[in-house]
Amino acid sequence: MADSPFRPFETHLDEASALSILRAATDGAEDGELFLERRHSEALVLDDGRVKTASYDASEGFGLRAVKGEVAGYAHSTEISERALRRAAETARLAVGDGGGTLADAPSGTNQRLYTDADPIADAGFAAKIDILREIDAYARALDPRVIQVSATLSAGLQQVEILRPEGLRLTDIRPMARLNISVIVEKDGRRESGGMGGGGRYGLARLIEPSHWQGVAREALRIALVNLEAVPAPAGTMDVVLGAGWPGILLHEAIGHGLEGDFNRKQTSAFAGLMGQQIAARGVTVLDDGTIPDRRGSISVDDEGTPSGKNVLIEDGILVGYMQDRQNARLMGVKPTGNGRRESHAHIPMPRMTNTYMLGGDAEPSEIVASLKDGIYAVGFGGGQVDITNGKFVFSCTEAYRVQNGRIGAPVKGATLIGDGATALKQIRAIGNDMALDPGIGNCGKQGQWVPVGVGQPTLLIGGLTVGGSAT
Repeated sequence: MADSPFRPFETHLDEASALSILRAATDGAEDGELFLERRHSEALVLDDGRVKTASYDASEGFGLRAVKGEVAGYAHSTEISERALRRAAETARLAVGDGGGTLADAPSGTNQRLYTDADPIADAGFAAKIDILREIDAYARALDPRVIQVSATLSAGLQQVEILRPEGLRLTDIRPMARLNISVIVEKDGRRESGGMGGGGRYGLARLIEPSHWQGVAREALRIALVNLEAVPAPAGTMDVVLGAGWPGILLHEAIGHGLEGDFNRKQTSAFAGLMGQQIAARGVTVLDDGTIPDRRGSISVDDEGTPSGKNVLIEDGILVGYMQDRQNARLMGVKPTGNGRRESHAHIPMPRMTNTYMLGGDAEPSEIVASLKDGIYAVGFGGGQVDITNGKFVFSCTEAYRVQNGRIGAPVKGATLIGDGATALKQIRAIGNDMALDPGIGNCGKQGQWVPVGVGQPTLLIGGLTVGGSAT
């Protein structure tokens, strides 16, 4: 991507000096890079008719890494200068020791551009954004007299990265991000419930601030709130569960996706370690991690080590065929990097991370899948969850779910949690819908204290024998 219209870093550091220092720091190392970053972001929150937050943040800095074997030396600074770089090189150099390593082959580079390089913040002025938030507030309140509170958030940002490698390869990427979120609180007979909806991606704010878009988001947030207003206590016990298409793929992401990241498998701490080539899921289950989908929240033209993003098959027809790899773990495992080396910022070291992780669709009609459910839960919305990577055990809370008996969707339920483990859940998939969908662009993924934007997706699924935690028996 050397021909990208990337605005050069205005620093007291020229490329020749940076390359010389980087080469000295990585002499005898097996890998390493200089990662420079500039980013700025804006967030506006209107809550209950008043501007609650109006923030703007700008930062820049670099991270320098030297890698040998399983050890990586890393130093970072917000001062981009030759003096700061030399100090960082001394620290990173400690990981190399006496040297003797052979530098790994450089990434291949790419000219693919998966998103615009325009700054989404510039799509509308500050006053116009506040006016739009007020319009959203008024519109949502007018939809239903039971609406007592509205919160709307507009956020946007632009990240510019430049990666310089010891062999002289220089790569750049400009990554936009925009998002709109709306939540409402409704009240009836003294009972209050909430609902929220939103999304975004790597494009400008203009797409999100069109009335045709945000009005639909507001209506969906209200619909979810009104569903929750009528919800009854969730049942508890072991039962079959139908998961809706799209965002419910977050369960796939957490319970399965993390376990397919290269570092956990190299260290034998994943529930899927040592199972390459074996059947780990029901037949028909194919799972991909794909960072090449244009404009998606989890997409990256190149990862944070310079490897082009890829469309990587992880599970094919139930068989484990691949892990997600950064450069270090790929080298140690004797495989190729997959474009999954990601970091939160210049202050963080890269590691294997997901991009857009999803399951391909099958041939079953979603309505027929629900109709086949004799006694269980139909879950179409999820909130937070917890996962133990070592055994794949998960607990997820449902934000929108319904009781199903004899194939009929009944009352919405409140307080439902899904409990199980990824390895077992994969094998208990009994039906795969033909309605695969990606989430609306709301995912964030945490790992070892680092957060990166991600995408998820799946078709409607029937999973047998999950434990449902609830308040009813």
